[in-house]
Amino acid sequence: MIKLSAVIITFNEERNIEKCLESLVDIVDEIVVVDSYSTDNTKAICNKFKVTFIEQEFLGYVAQKNFALKKASYDHIVSLDGDEYLSEELQKSILNLKENWTHDGYYCNRFNNFCGQWIKHSDWYPNRKLRVFDRRKAFWDGHKIHEHVSFHENYTKVGNLKGDILHMTYQSYSEFNNKTEYFSSISAKAYFEEGKKSNFWKIVFNPTWAFFKAYFLRLGFLDGINGFVICAQTANITFLKYTKLYELQKKSNN
Repeated sequence: MIKLSAVIITFNEERNIEKCLESLVDIVDEIVVVDSYSTDNTKAICNKFKVTFIEQEFLGYVAQKNFALKKASYDHIVSLDGDEYLSEELQKSILNLKENWTHDGYYCNRFNNFCGQWIKHSDWYPNRKLRVFDRRKAFWDGHKIHEHVSFHENYTKVGNLKGDILHMTYQSYSEFNNKTEYFSSISAKAYFEEGKKSNFWKIVFNPTWAFFKAYFLRLGFLDGINGFVICAQTANITFLKYTKLYELQKKSNN
């Protein structure tokens, strides 16, 4: 039977971290929390559980998660964010893996809760994430905020687990607006560093397509007013990202 390490990165997650830890405590053999010096009660809540609590200045999402991987005692990993927890069905699926691990990694569906509503459409479900994997064969990769698990060469055998990662996203429209502004700035800077370009057509067309795809093709309208809010904000973050990228281009040419 294999042993599992749960790895979590946190910053000011007092609202969600207890539910996250409760969903893991009877499933894994170790819980490692890497915290970016939270200023709320995150640390105190974590210390109520049997966890390894490590404080580390935030390195960026990709680097922070790879740092956390190295702190785990076991190679088979369950990786969550502090605002996520395992459904009962997914808990059972992961428990079964301890005696029947056959792949390099496993995808889970992520079910997102927005302002008290579970969102079933647009780009928000099933929102597949590879969060259960062998760290000897995989690592965190990607942009500064769009991180994902990649495999080392020759390791690509993946499976799918039943059950959901339950994700408590934004619980107010104001919170959503603030995060949109924050993440669009980080995305624009990442695009600029990668040499990507913005222009008039990208500023106009890309947000329009983002809304159309999420609201109509991905059936976002079936989630009611919150579905519209999510799809409109999807367009907005795309608009902000490309306008901020254009601004960075202009500054670099001066």
